[in-house]
Amino acid sequence: MKNRKKQIGTLADYVKANRKASREEEIQAHGKQVSMRPAVFKSKKVYNRKRHKKAGFNPDDLPL
Repeated sequence: MKNRKKQIGTLADYVKANRKASREEEIQAHGKQVSMRPAVFKSKKVYNRKRHKKAGFNPDDLPL
């Protein structure tokens, strides 16, 4: 039987393995993956049809 050398991975493989391990530790600690990016603030003054539709906003209901 031949002796097999341990394969040495590239730097990219090393980084990928560390990220995966970190993510698994985070899930075990918090029960879910934690998002590090804060949500972008959206001004209420900016017209957003999707938000109005979801909230049930109807422009015909406005008093004129």
